[in-house]
This record gives sequence, structure tokens and C-alpha cells, in this order.
Amino acid sequence: MIDNAPGGCGNDFALDDITFRECVKQPPVVATAPKTTVVTKKKPTALKTAPKKAASAPEKNQTRKVEIVKREKDSQVYSTRVIKPKLQVFAPPPPVLTRRENTVVKKIETETGQIRINLYDNGEIDGDTVSIYHNNVLLMSHARLSQKPISINIAIDTTHPHHELIMVAENLGSIPPNTSLMIITAGSKRYEVFISSNEQRNAKVIFDLKD
Repeated sequence: MIDNAPGGCGNDFALDDITFRECVKQPPVVATAPKTTVVTKKKPTALKTAPKKAASAPEKNQTRKVEIVKREKDSQVYSTRVIKPKLQVFAPPPPVLTRRENTVVKKIETETGQIRINLYDNGEIDGDTVSIYHNNVLLMSHARLSQKPISINIAIDTTHPHHELIMVAENLGSIPPNTSLMIITAGSKRYEVFISSNEQRNAKVIFDLKD
């Protein structure tokens, strides 16, 4: 757009209804005759039917035999019980539990509740010290045994049905081996367990939930 007329401060103009189109030549349209399809009718096929069998006349004095089967009672009764999966995941055992033998000194089955454990030095107080592991996790390190108990409380239930306590001798005291007395109260029952451990052998006590 070029302004050809002189003006003072410029010329004003307005544009309206502008349309832009691409200038492309359209190819000529060639009319083609429509295709015709020939439909051939198939002759209907006769359906073959099986000849009906003539009903046989009932024989005279014909009787039906009925078998009576007696069901015997089961000789044995099997009962199933649903055991909830154990949700416990133990930590990997530390080297002191893998290098030494872990001797099981007691297995106790008990009901849901609290287990109270008191650990004393057995016999003469000679300076025995132990480390206590619960399910491979250290509870007490270098605990000194005496006439005063080392007390541990453990909760046992369906989500924690299995517990292992391992006593590791840290020294042998003045009178080898390292000996202790464990008094266990589980429900209404009381147990006394005598424990002996040394530098080659640990002592293990196992608690399981009664089914």
C-alpha cells in the first residue's frame, strides 16, 4: 500500500473485510462411472432332518432297577486351623552370634501377654558380665551380673509370636564359666533356667506363642 497524495500530517485510511486465500490451481475433476456389483442369489439348501425313531412299546411286566448307595461315615475327621503369618523380620545376626555356637537351653510356649525375665549371677558373685541379644538386636552390653536382677519385659502376641534371647559371655569372671540364673514369669507359670556360657558357646532361650 503506497500513499500517492501529498498531505500535511499524513493520510488516514481504513481497511475492512480482508480475506487471504492461497492461489493454487485445482486439478480438473474427472467423472468416473460408478462400479456395479452383481449379486447372485444362492438357492436355499434343504435342511436334512434325522428320521424320528418310532417309540417302542413298553414290555409287559417290565420293572426298573434302582441302585441304593449308602454313604459311609468318615473314619477320620481332619480339622484345619488358620495360622496367621508371622510379621517379624529379624535383623542379620552380629558376628558374635555367628562365630560362636548358640546352644538352646530352654524352649517355652506361652499365651498372649507379657513375659518378665530376671537375670541373676548364679552362685558366688564373681564379676561375670554378659551382653543380651533379643532377636539378633543388642539389648544390653557388658551388663554385670549380681544379686540384683537384670529385668527384661517382652510382649508376645500374634504379630510377635517368636522371641529369641541370647546371652553372650563377655568374660568368665573369677570362676569360669560365666553362669547365671534366669527366672521367667510367663502368664501363670514360672520357670528357672540355669545358663552357662563361655567364649565358644552362647546360651539361647526361645519363646513361642501357643497355638
